[in-house]
Amino acid sequence: MNRVVKAARKNGVQIIHSPSETMNSYIDTSYRQKIANIPRVTPPSPSNIPSPPLPIDDSDGGCDDIPLCRPYKAWTRQHPAIEIMEPDVISDDGLEIYSFMKLRGIKNLIIMGIHTNMCILNKSFGIKQMVKWGVRCILVRDLTDAMYNPRRPPHVSHERGTELVVEYIEKYWCPSILSNDLLKAYPLYKSGENYS
Repeated sequence: MNRVVKAARKNGVQIIHSPSETMNSYIDTSYRQKIANIPRVTPPSPSNIPSPPLPIDDSDGGCDDIPLCRPYKAWTRQHPAIEIMEPDVISDDGLEIYSFMKLRGIKNLIIMGIHTNMCILNKSFGIKQMVKWGVRCILVRDLTDAMYNPRRPPHVSHERGTELVVEYIEKYWCPSILSNDLLKAYPLYKSGENYS
């Protein structure tokens, strides 16, 4: 994921990190302040888009490790392997992100991360809300995962459960691409550049 983020940033793509419910870890950083202090833009009335049920049963929270299946705060920040650097911003608020995009003239949102059937789809910054506000979204399907317990319907492997959620997103919400497609479009190194 960091390789794709790094390549996109180098090629002028605005990176918005959205580690859910961890904003306290970034409150004093320039990455957080740059987006927290922007004026809010009033979004359009959300489109009335049907939302059929998911193809997997995640009603148990998707936990497939029974001894650890209890609610708890698992993280306080984004994984440190995903670099945050200028001119990146950090937000987990959909209206804030929408406002930032509108003020910067950004029309497309490329989304990757976890968990596809929860945060990626349903958070205020997720695909459903952004599509309803008219933002063109694209899912990076190989850089995501689902919260799915194979003991629940449709009783398929965890990997297949993730694939089913990706197929659902492609059918009802937005197209997807592979990370290699992005790396071809946004190469980390241009022809003749030094790789060291």
